[in-house]
Amino acid sequence: MARIKNPIIPGMAPDPSILRVDNDFYIATSSFHWKKGIPIYHSKNLADWKLITYVLENRNIDLQGTNTPAGIWAPHLSYDMETNKFWLAYSHMQNMAGREFNADSFAMSADSIYGPWSEPLYLTSIGFDPSLYHENGKHYLAILEWESRVGYQAPGTIVIAEINLESGELVGKWHEITRGFTTRGCIEAPQIYQHDGCYYLLAASGGTGYAHGVEMGRSKSIFGPYEANPANEPILTASPKHLFSLGDPDAGHFEMYNPTSKIQKAGHGSMVETKNGEVYIVHLMSRPLPNTKLNPLGRETAIQKFHWTKDGWLELADGSNLAKEEVEITDIQETNTKVGSFDIDDNFDNPEYDLHFMTPYSSQNDKWVMLDKKAQKLRIYGRNSFFSQIDPSIMATRATAFKYYVETKIDFCPDHYSQTAGVGLYYDSNNWLYARLCLADNETDIVLRVLQAYQGERKDHIYNEAAVKDKHVYLRIEYNFGKAIIKYRLSSTESWKTLGEEIDVSYLSDEGVNGEPGEIGGFTGLFNFIGATDAYQRKSFADFDYYKVQNED
Repeated sequence: MARIKNPIIPGMAPDPSILRVDNDFYIATSSFHWKKGIPIYHSKNLADWKLITYVLENRNIDLQGTNTPAGIWAPHLSYDMETNKFWLAYSHMQNMAGREFNADSFAMSADSIYGPWSEPLYLTSIGFDPSLYHENGKHYLAILEWESRVGYQAPGTIVIAEINLESGELVGKWHEITRGFTTRGCIEAPQIYQHDGCYYLLAASGGTGYAHGVEMGRSKSIFGPYEANPANEPILTASPKHLFSLGDPDAGHFEMYNPTSKIQKAGHGSMVETKNGEVYIVHLMSRPLPNTKLNPLGRETAIQKFHWTKDGWLELADGSNLAKEEVEITDIQETNTKVGSFDIDDNFDNPEYDLHFMTPYSSQNDKWVMLDKKAQKLRIYGRNSFFSQIDPSIMATRATAFKYYVETKIDFCPDHYSQTAGVGLYYDSNNWLYARLCLADNETDIVLRVLQAYQGERKDHIYNEAAVKDKHVYLRIEYNFGKAIIKYRLSSTESWKTLGEEIDVSYLSDEGVNGEPGEIGGFTGLFNFIGATDAYQRKSFADFDYYKVQNED
């Protein structure tokens, strides 16, 4: 038996969908405006998780111009025992303005979790958060039907239909299955399971904020209707006090913040059963900065242990519905701390750069980023400003701790004032911090300066700069609970020097950024990055010797 501490996947890892195939567990999570899309994590013991692949590589999807927090939402993993195929369903949210949530949903299949995956098969545009259920050669699609009419249930209801996974066409009609199902409202993320002759529906409710939870329904027919848990409360939440918000579209519900819990926003769950019959639910969660309701690490993945009651309902192992920070997992004896580590140390001396690197809005390709295998460096060509949602040259990794540093060494020789290269912290195109090499105002010397984006406003820290004479510099950003310090040195033997004052970057959080109008910021998370810009001839490049992230908490 082992005790593990949540989150099991720290940093941006929301909307987890878990699947067991034989002795292997897999989790897929949302990726929003980031590519590669839909990361897949693997574990043998439910405690130690390792990123192994992505489903949406550089093909399949166009995320250029994606506004926060749209993009790739809520992937769902399933396995068809009839064909021994993995299936993944997901939504591409394209518009959220005016509360018109326009999303196309797709499905892809593969013989191996590593792919190759089929081309996306279009399913529907009725809403978002699709899931697939396979039974006796038939396939069923459950999804939230988005509601935009005045006076109707917001944001909608869950519907289900049989579907042909060769053509993507429905077999029959949609069946509404959740009328009267929830009191917290904002029902979404449906997933169908079977147990003891009944069909069970897990669904998220309460919005993606502090009222988030997982609710459960039951039916003798897959087409419902599904009776709600008799308690009329979530089976899992971080805020167990009663809330009636039917029809309330608010995703924040800051009044539901639970001051007694280190875990907040527990919801959007996915169930798995071990070979020994133990039941666990993975779910998203958040951890605010102390004494705030700001969540820089976004929505992370946690796990809870459940059991079936004599009445045929799921409840947490302790009989409550409150998400726990620590969980006992009976099926394993020990954990592997090396597998569970989310530090990164890439010297660019391998055939491929680290799998954790992601890029906002655009694809990673050798037109702008490449490994110089002989010199053992990563070369990044400058493209658009980081304010752009089109072609920013950013290689980023998820922030996974409240205290850490990100470090690199850069060689760079600009010949135009728009050409820069450096290291930074990034949420989206409107919100970031960038310590960069650039030309001094005399357009001859090279200096180190800091540029910042705060809710779309440009803040150039022009009064703090350091001369860089040999065209290379070691750079480090130390992040400490929402504060950032920029450090540099010109050789490996020098001591680190501080550039300017400590900078408040707590706004680089889900609640601190400016997302779509009408939405509460975003729900992605903070990233660390190396990158370059060039608004001159697109020919300048920077060489990075290494990239290191060392977590300290």
